[in-house]
Amino acid sequence: MSVRIDIDRLSARIAALGRIGALPGGGCKRLALSPEDAEGRALVTGWFRDLGLELHSDQFGNTWAIRPGRGGTTAAPVLMGSHIDTVATGGLYDGALGVLAGIEVIEAVSEAGIETERPLAVAFFTNEEGARFQPDMMGSGVATGALDLAAMLAQPGIDGMTVGEALSRIGAAGPEPAGALRPSCYLELHIEQGPVLERAGRAIGAVTGVQGISWSEFTIEGAAAHAGTTPMDMRRDAGVVAAGIVAEARAIARDFGPPQVATVGRLQFAPDIVNVVPERAQLTVDLRNTDDATLRAAEARLAERARALAEAEGCTLTQRSLARFAPVGFDPDLVEEIAQAAAGAGLSGCKMPSGAGHDAQMFAPLCPTAMIFVPSQGGVSHNIREYTSPAQILPGVQLLAQVALARAGHRQDRT
Repeated sequence: MSVRIDIDRLSARIAALGRIGALPGGGCKRLALSPEDAEGRALVTGWFRDLGLELHSDQFGNTWAIRPGRGGTTAAPVLMGSHIDTVATGGLYDGALGVLAGIEVIEAVSEAGIETERPLAVAFFTNEEGARFQPDMMGSGVATGALDLAAMLAQPGIDGMTVGEALSRIGAAGPEPAGALRPSCYLELHIEQGPVLERAGRAIGAVTGVQGISWSEFTIEGAAAHAGTTPMDMRRDAGVVAAGIVAEARAIARDFGPPQVATVGRLQFAPDIVNVVPERAQLTVDLRNTDDATLRAAEARLAERARALAEAEGCTLTQRSLARFAPVGFDPDLVEEIAQAAAGAGLSGCKMPSGAGHDAQMFAPLCPTAMIFVPSQGGVSHNIREYTSPAQILPGVQLLAQVALARAGHRQDRT
């Protein structure tokens, strides 16, 4: 049974949410639990209410809405979802598409007069991006028990405010306990955020899993000195050590080969003066691989090289783990169901892993979980130029509806 997806209605919601925290030149900035996030939450929950859905929110601000099945809302729902927070230079589609597509599916099902055996639900999770508070996938991690509630509430953000304080400031904490949401299965529609589908001319990605992610922060302490009068052999240059770690991260990716990737996303010097040898440097390294043993080998090599660089320069080194998620495989039957549904609809598709982290990976140990990818123009994401056309989004939403209905069980309402 098919439903009519109104792509214009969905596009209008994407645009409306994108106006909250809008950035010059396009894109938006809605850091987790910021005033902009609060405004986005109010808009989305307003759409939940407009559809007459049963609204829920837990003490970490994770929010979901349920359309009843034949037995009401007590049975474990078929859950669609993602997040509405963004990075500081975010686009309109990352995360938001999964939430708003879930709303569209539920609205289309209601318009078609379809009654499901199981409830259908749509959710957004707090702080998926990890841009203000680390680690990422925080809300879904708390919801599934992978992350400790008290520890996450105490996490400080880049502005010094803790998660708990930020939740209170915008009034996002709900009455339900963490772990109250227990779906029968979890489906997430997302832009690919990479170039694979576009390059291959494919419309749909049936996502097989998420590669492992390791975030580390390195802090190097040396000694400030005059840039002109201090001989090179008498320096304790924290910047030189940091530069060596940057070079080693790239060398690891090169030597290990695909799918290993490595990124230095943040690098700060102190005192940050052009003619002063840095006394302190701090940087982050993001390592990712689909194989956990290989990822661990990359982590070990990076740590060993960082220690050697610091020792050679006479600096002290502190390494701190910011986040660590092992590779996650999605439910093979659900992945195959998505792939077969795409083929049955005449859509070009492929099975592929995700290079980015997603809320789906936190649900995978608890229930059958899978993701649907649609192409990203130019492979661009976490960027104001992020774009996926309505024509590219529509097949993904139609597949989401088809698989969600199949999992929920359904019949035409005869009333």
